[in-house]
Amino acid sequence: MSVLKTNSEFSLRLTRTFQAPREKVFRAWTDPEVITQWWGPEGCSSPGAEIDLRTGGRYRIAMTTPEEKEIYSFGEYQEVTPPEKLVFTWIWEGPPEMEGVETFITLEFAEKGDETELTLIHERFPTQKDKENHEWGWNSCFDCLENMLS
Repeated sequence: MSVLKTNSEFSLRLTRTFQAPREKVFRAWTDPEVITQWWGPEGCSSPGAEIDLRTGGRYRIAMTTPEEKEIYSFGEYQEVTPPEKLVFTWIWEGPPEMEGVETFITLEFAEKGDETELTLIHERFPTQKDKENHEWGWNSCFDCLENMLS
């Protein structure tokens, strides 16, 4: 599969506060056994994940849709600063409208007492519609993460 790198103006920024320590929220994004417990929007599940958590390391996460279709997100870590920050590329394998398009994600984990403020910045969407679809998806993922952490 060829990868299309975009330099689009369409980007997304979401912030959510979780009732959990920063280390636990960071681990939820970086431990394959934990990420599969919550990954995907509501109605989806994750049958597996491979994570090589280091700068230059790669990840690949499987997601099964409610229609039983398996799709994958994968990419490479550009920055790994536990438990503060993750920066990585993001490429879909499976959904035809986004397959092979490389976008860019930054996750910042801010300690707020016993809580964690997570900021997700997802950049370089090719269209406004792709941005809107991912905004819905990430908000639903955050709901699933919140349920898993509680």
